[in-house]
Amino acid sequence: MRTLRDAKVGETVRISKLHGEGAVKRRIMDMGITKGTDVFVRKLAPLGDPVEISVRGYELSIRKSDAEMIEVN
Repeated sequence: MRTLRDAKVGETVRISKLHGEGAVKRRIMDMGITKGTDVFVRKLAPLGDPVEISVRGYELSIRKSDAEMIEVN
């Protein structure tokens, strides 16, 4: 299983599944990260957390712990 956390800078990936439950999963979906959406990994913070991505035409920073719950292909 490959997650968004494993994606490299400059790579475009497609969301295949969201893991997690309740409020955490709902928050991820509210940010526009849903199954079938393409996500471009823009950059990593100097210490590796958070990850900056482009999704649905806007930039978003997410924690690596949240990125681990997003399965990509």
